[in-house]
Amino acid sequence: MMQLSALCMVANAGGLMTNTNYHIAFDRMMARGATMEIDGVYSNPAGLVWGHEGWQLSLNFQKPWQNRDIKTHVDGFLGSDFDQKYKGKASAPIVPALFAVYKHDRWAVSSMLGIVGSGGFVQYDDGVPMFNIPIAAKLAQGGVMPAQYTLDSQMKGKQYIYGWQTNFSYKFHENFSAAVGVRVNYYDGYYRGHVVATPGAALATVVNPLINLQLDCLQRGWGVAPIISVNYHKGPLTLSARYEFRTAISTKNDTKTLLVGMTGAGMNGATGYYETDVKATADMIGTEATVQALSGQMGEMAGKVAPYLPNEKTRYDMPALFVLAAGYEFTPKLRAMIEYHFFDDRHAKMGGDRQKTLKDGTHEFLAGVEYDINKKFTVSVGGQRTDYGLKDDYQTHTSFACDSYSVGLGGAYNINERIRLNVSYFCSIYDDYTKKTSAYQDTPYPGTDVFSRTNHVVGVGIDYKF
Repeated sequence: MMQLSALCMVANAGGLMTNTNYHIAFDRMMARGATMEIDGVYSNPAGLVWGHEGWQLSLNFQKPWQNRDIKTHVDGFLGSDFDQKYKGKASAPIVPALFAVYKHDRWAVSSMLGIVGSGGFVQYDDGVPMFNIPIAAKLAQGGVMPAQYTLDSQMKGKQYIYGWQTNFSYKFHENFSAAVGVRVNYYDGYYRGHVVATPGAALATVVNPLINLQLDCLQRGWGVAPIISVNYHKGPLTLSARYEFRTAISTKNDTKTLLVGMTGAGMNGATGYYETDVKATADMIGTEATVQALSGQMGEMAGKVAPYLPNEKTRYDMPALFVLAAGYEFTPKLRAMIEYHFFDDRHAKMGGDRQKTLKDGTHEFLAGVEYDINKKFTVSVGGQRTDYGLKDDYQTHTSFACDSYSVGLGGAYNINERIRLNVSYFCSIYDDYTKKTSAYQDTPYPGTDVFSRTNHVVGVGIDYKF
């Protein structure tokens, strides 16, 4: 089954299915795995026992925006080379995250709410080539060329994975602590789109659309992941490790609309207009029989709509995550951290077992430094390298990834002894990924896709100590 998971990855810094940026301190410094401040609820739960005594709260807001573009070239397509850039505009409303900690003596209880995976919307106003190119090729087989019709194609999606995490931390030695926690994750997404080929003046006798595909499919599911962490702290040095277990998430299609219509005039000798309410047909005769029935009309295009059949299930597992981090306080004003992440993507199930097409899991390397200018102002900067284990077979038009470098910067302002304001900006610089195929989207033409991305996030947050 095809997976559209990365179609909606917007606000993320992290792995293929996981966000790591919840608190603004991460956005402005990147490496936070050895923190003992309130953002440790996510980044270092075991370290909270060295933090503020009593209650702390933190409310954070981020605004991301991103482009996800596909530049397509197909050699000799329909008599000439085909070149088009499909622009994907990704956006999200304000993305919030809430943190709370209560510490007493040797123990601490903490919790957070946030969008732990994805978090936004993406839209391709010109559709995506995985639908457009095969449809144009099929129409051409019947003698209908692009100049004879108007193509209206669009694909859009939404994906949020909400998470609620709770931890219990305990200092069992002067220098050692540990924490156990659990995160409940809830997946909520949809995929909507259409491809309509309307006859032009040259086909005035054709009163129906040449092609009419309509899609509206909702997906929801949930899963639970245990979390364990340990922390060592002595003098200026802090060392930490954290392991998040895999979250198994299986979603079930709630298909509202899945319509397939085709005009047979001039195509393989057939005549007439054939329209199938795929949702109703699948309800009556079953999904496999429905795909077989569609194959007679649409050929390989039937497989492209199969993932949206009613009640079909898709896996969107969040992978296991292993973190190592070290922090050092060089002076009372100057602190630095380094960090390593490994996301075990190859053992996190995806639709159609796409995880098996990866070379490896995701490796991330992070570093950050912050400096207190005075008692009021702190500035920080950090960087991150994300290296996915990508191969060509993993990359699709509705789900692709690109390795990246990220840079974050910002500062904090202590309004008074209890209230701190955090502000940040970070951007990701992506490596383009080029994929070449000898038979582009099951056509007889060789082709190339260049996948590219941009990402920017601004954030603001308030920390409050009771």
